[in-house]
Amino acid sequence: MTGRGLILAAPASGSGKTLVTAGLLRHLRRCGLRIAAAKAGPDFIDTSFHTAAAETPCINLDVWAMRPALLASLVAELEATADIVLCEGVMGLFDGTDPDGEAGSTAELARLTGWPVVLVVDVRGQGASVAALLRGFFSHQPLLKLAGVIFNRVSGERHRAILANAIARHLPDLTCFGMLPEDPELTLPSRHLGLVPAGEFTDAEKVIDRCAVQIGAHCHIVRLLDLARSTALDTGAEVSWIPPLGQRIAIARDEAFCFVYPTLLDGWRRQGAELAFFSPLADEPPLASADSVYLPGGYPELWAERLASADAFIAGLRSATADGKPVYGECGGYMVLGEVLLDEAGCAHRMTHLLPLVTSFAERRLHLGYRCARMLGDTPLGTPGARFRGHEFHYAAVVEEHLADRLLSVTDAAGAALGGCGLRRGSVFGSFVHLIDRGDELD
Repeated sequence: MTGRGLILAAPASGSGKTLVTAGLLRHLRRCGLRIAAAKAGPDFIDTSFHTAAAETPCINLDVWAMRPALLASLVAELEATADIVLCEGVMGLFDGTDPDGEAGSTAELARLTGWPVVLVVDVRGQGASVAALLRGFFSHQPLLKLAGVIFNRVSGERHRAILANAIARHLPDLTCFGMLPEDPELTLPSRHLGLVPAGEFTDAEKVIDRCAVQIGAHCHIVRLLDLARSTALDTGAEVSWIPPLGQRIAIARDEAFCFVYPTLLDGWRRQGAELAFFSPLADEPPLASADSVYLPGGYPELWAERLASADAFIAGLRSATADGKPVYGECGGYMVLGEVLLDEAGCAHRMTHLLPLVTSFAERRLHLGYRCARMLGDTPLGTPGARFRGHEFHYAAVVEEHLADRLLSVTDAAGAALGGCGLRRGSVFGSFVHLIDRGDELD
């Protein structure tokens, strides 16, 4: 039996859609439904809450960065394994990345999949004016399946009545699926890259549970489920994946290395690779029997002192390099492959010295956006000229890069050249770009 999908979007970031999605996932799981979780776009922090709520990996669905065949395949697999697929949107419903601002948006994903959209609206400081806002969103693209609204952070019964009356007067055909009360205990902590990941937030389970209870008490769950639809995508095309680093890959995984796209690892598994995980923060070296090492992104800038003293980890990584094993780092992993990392206070911490790179978190500058990348050298991920699409999101600055070849040639989403990116020396290579998919059919 094919499952059905539903997208929870919002007029803008900060509307509470992450927690509403996580709470609804938890509630539906407790009701005995098979659920699957997805996130529009490249965000990896929100997915940690959905993974915790659903107790199954949350998959990114990225209209801009993924080839149509991969996107369709992922959607089909989500529906095949669940009764209901809940997908959280990205930013505002129509916010995208091209010069016009809409490519890769939640709206584009909704049009492609055919999944209906429910708008989560933060109504703090807003009463009857919400009808004007909703009229704009529901008439902006008539072909988009906007199915209804959930009001979030409703301050009380009087506020609830004002909202209900405004909808009844001005938008009588609009379905309101629920009004969630303002609750000071339903908050998620933030830091420089957004929310603190669920794995580091000690009260994550408590907050998700509380939100699930609120959703069960204040939302029309049956009506929500009734509007979900199966995808309209053609899901029969064959998919090729990003090549694996090796056949037995050691992968860093802990609070310092927590940014990994499940689809990347799944693609490696599908190509026959075995994955073995280790924790640099626990001073664990990569498995000696591994034939390659992957250091994903995360927060090494917050753990620089511990990483600098992780002698067994550093020795294991250097041993792998001495044996000629491919060692690849993305973003935070790239920083750790360097010589020195300067923390927020400007204190220097030694890293692994595998690439001639010095980075600084003291000199913060936001680097954010989609990237088109072309491989400049021969690596296990691709030969020279191989193309990829990915995403960059960090505040670290490069202080020094020298005496090594460039890894990638990069442009932004609009096609503007950004020059060379990343470094490669011997079997060690890395960059600040998180690879999402091959770019063969997209660039």
